Amino acid sequence: MKTQGANRLLKECALEEKCAYLPEQGQTTHYKIIAHCSPTYCDHLIRRGWRRFGEMFFRPICSDCRACESIKIDVAAYRFSRSEKRVLRKNEDLSVMIRRPGMSRKHLELFTDYHHYMHHHRGWDEQPVTPRNYYSSFVHGYNDFGYEVLYFDRERLIGVDLIDILPSGISSIYFYYDPEYAGRSLGKYSLLRQIKMAKERGLPWIYLGYYVEGCQSLMYKRAYTPLLQLQGRPADEETDIWTDLPS
Repeated sequence: MKTQGANRLLKECALEEKCAYLPEQGQTTHYKIIAHCSPTYCDHLIRRGWRRFGEMFFRPICSDCRACESIKIDVAAYRFSRSEKRVLRKNEDLSVMIRRPGMSRKHLELFTDYHHYMHHHRGWDEQPVTPRNYYSSFVHGYNDFGYEVLYFDRERLIGVDLIDILPSGISSIYFYYDPEYAGRSLGKYSLLRQIKMAKERGLPWIYLGYYVEGCQSLMYKRAYTPLLQLQGRPADEETDIWTDLPS
């Protein structure tokens, strides 16, 4: 599929950089910058293992490593466990708003607090966020498919879930939350709500991005079965083939 009409390819390149998932390794990443991307073409790319931040689409293309597995949840076959139902009930008192992505002082403060918490809790690199960086990653380029799901405890913003709602499913982009509410399992709650939303809309898949064995921050994804994994890194003109991910 060519980037025609609404899809305008601004830049395409491959860069050698530090691996985002296995810090002791390097990574080769393929980037596309696409302006006015259509829902159909975004869906086309996501199904082939790309991820989106703003107008930037990327995927790893390392020649000697296949640790990054693109995975997706089979929504129709998904059954909520007892513990997951408890998480949903525990958070029934929260208010939820779904809207186009935005940026406010509260967004930036919450994002900063979350990353400060994860720096101490998981050893993440702590990088100050600027309004410009946040806007370019999470607001710019949402086009006709990007949304944010906001979670409130009364008037207090406690969680932000950034998603794309595409023809074949929901692409889960990024979630961050107030560390003071860590006991509510908000990360799990937000993903369970994505699954509920997909079921209600008749969408077959939740695209979870990459799973990397040995990366602690991504281990949670294996719990949401049944899962499928993408075979290889298919080009635009190639068919995407997904197979069951072994338990």
